[in-house]
Amino acid sequence: MQQNRYFRNLDWWLVIAIFGLVGIGICLIASATHSFAVTTGKAWHVERQSLFLAIDLALVIFSLRFDYRLLKDIATPLYVFNIILLLAVMFLGHSQLGAQRWIQIGPLSIQPSEFSKAIMIVCLAAFLNKRLETLDSFTDYLPALAYAFVPFILVMKQPDLGTSLVFMAILLGMLLISGFKVRWLMYMSGALIALMPALWHILKEYQKNRIRVFLDPELDPFGAGYHVIQSKIAIGSGLLTGKGWFLGTQSQLNFLPENHTDFIFAVAGEEFGFIGIFIILLLYLIVIWRGLTIALNAEDDFGTLLAVGITFMFMFHVLVNIGMTAGIMPVTGVPLPFMSYGVSSLTTNMLLAGLLLNINMRRQQLQF
Repeated sequence: MQQNRYFRNLDWWLVIAIFGLVGIGICLIASATHSFAVTTGKAWHVERQSLFLAIDLALVIFSLRFDYRLLKDIATPLYVFNIILLLAVMFLGHSQLGAQRWIQIGPLSIQPSEFSKAIMIVCLAAFLNKRLETLDSFTDYLPALAYAFVPFILVMKQPDLGTSLVFMAILLGMLLISGFKVRWLMYMSGALIALMPALWHILKEYQKNRIRVFLDPELDPFGAGYHVIQSKIAIGSGLLTGKGWFLGTQSQLNFLPENHTDFIFAVAGEEFGFIGIFIILLLYLIVIWRGLTIALNAEDDFGTLLAVGITFMFMFHVLVNIGMTAGIMPVTGVPLPFMSYGVSSLTTNMLLAGLLLNINMRRQQLQF
């Protein structure tokens, strides 16, 4: 009886959408890394992604037994741990693709900034939850802005502009749901636009090049603009039904860089066509819809803040990743949730999806 009540309160729409995205993602990773598998004789990427998916599922199922409200009590230690972890990257991390974002633990290469997103959501939700009744004027929100600013700066130092922008999306969602006035946001946006000339000089040269080629990819067609040009060719060549699984020429012949990570959506467009892209977008729409619904129906303010932070994170990832593969946003290195290859990203997304399920299950007082 208790077990039936347990499963009856799962959000099956969310479960089905996530399993659909993960399944499509593994199929696309298999195709994108096919040439590597043929050369080495091992489907290393697919095996590794599948292995950690199984581990993540076990962690999610185990975590559902615990009340998410217990996270409020460990928010401060988590925040300190997060800062220590990001500082460790600066001193102990190794560089890859021009950035120092990874820590090597045995055979695993861990990206702490990915886990930092989940920790940031929990910590900021707990921080705001304690102060909801006192949040009235703009100055009341300054401590929350400062609270998020520290990990934001540490991630920027790696440098990881994409994750830094994710932090801003998370912060934006939580501020708005906690009563932050839209006019204040407009004032801050205006100030940010005014500061852009100064911020331009802070950016690394490769980040500046990404913005330049976003405006005109043909400025550097064999350098910074190469990714976007090949991505648009791949998506466009898929037409309505796609070229077929394992039959995408841009991906199979390695014209499309990072095709199993940041540009996996371009592989989907080439091999599955418009129909495949439509199904993927529909699944993401379900995830966002269920996330917002869970936020509205949460038992308490802490649950609402958590659900909004998670949903805004997923929403931002999807919009930016698909936008950059289609050439309507600058390339920022933001992975596509549940689909892009990456152990750290997959684990973070699965745990956050599990947290959404946890919040939904406890919208009524159940006994476990």
